Amino acid sequence: MTPRSPLTIGFFLTADFVLLDLSGALEPFYLANVVDGERYRLRVLSNAGGLIRSCEGVLLDSEPVTLEGLDTLFVIGGERAALYDIPQEQAAVVREASGQIRRVASVCVGAFILAAAGLLDGRRATTHWRYAADLQARYPRVRVDGDRIFIRDGAVWTSAGISAGIDLALALIEEDLGRDVAASVARHLVVSHRRAGGQLQYSSSLQLDPDSDRIRRVLSFVREHLDQPLPVEKLAEIANLSVRQFGRAFSRATGTTPAKVVERLRVEAAKPRVEDGRESLDAIARSVGFADADRMRHSFHRVLGQTPRTVRRDALASVATDADD
Repeated sequence: MTPRSPLTIGFFLTADFVLLDLSGALEPFYLANVVDGERYRLRVLSNAGGLIRSCEGVLLDSEPVTLEGLDTLFVIGGERAALYDIPQEQAAVVREASGQIRRVASVCVGAFILAAAGLLDGRRATTHWRYAADLQARYPRVRVDGDRIFIRDGAVWTSAGISAGIDLALALIEEDLGRDVAASVARHLVVSHRRAGGQLQYSSSLQLDPDSDRIRRVLSFVREHLDQPLPVEKLAEIANLSVRQFGRAFSRATGTTPAKVVERLRVEAAKPRVEDGRESLDAIARSVGFADADRMRHSFHRVLGQTPRTVRRDALASVATDADD
């Protein structure tokens, strides 16, 4: 990208889109222009153009969608994308765009539109945790990971809902303009620069609550036995299912795999003790089921995007700052 060759970013809206999904993704690019000159041209698009209503009742003007000159297309959906069949004209726009532009991205349930267009077949993708299991059920060729804030798979980026669109936009700005510009934009937004894409959307202990009694029973067992080996065969036995049946049922109920949930719960159990700073990392690791501190380090990096030592250092620094204040 040359110093003065602005990239055009299109934000493709569908009926009942979520206003914050749009503004969270759009604002960082606007601020990149404030910080670094005219680096982006921003266009708000819809199939027919004209006024389009958000789910909050706000009317927003839009241009009829055209792909000429477009570098990146953000797909901003509404809840109906997760509840009903995707209109063919929406899927067609995304499908055509994928062959003509550099990258395609979605915020929250915009991933359903990407999936309907076939862009996510065989790819890893995420969406809001509430809809991850539905996305997997409706589009089984997609490798849904309902844990992540955002995921990049080739030229296709997907993100969770609301604030995760900010993290995704910052990642794209960093790719285009470098870390310094992205960090400056983050400071303008008064957000961290930036949450890693691998970071969790939510606390499993509070939010992971599937409809299936079998899977709830397994999750309760896991939480109570984190310090013990938890092979999938044992979990399938708790659910009274074969290993294959259990794997399918668990994925349908949670949008992820048993191994990932066990790892995530162990990391979440370890994190406050790591932050506390009074125990050795090896002792914490073994107490929550990791073989050693090195295994825990790899899991922390996968789940939180940070190592235990970084988590501990940041927590201690925060305490020191609070004391100074």
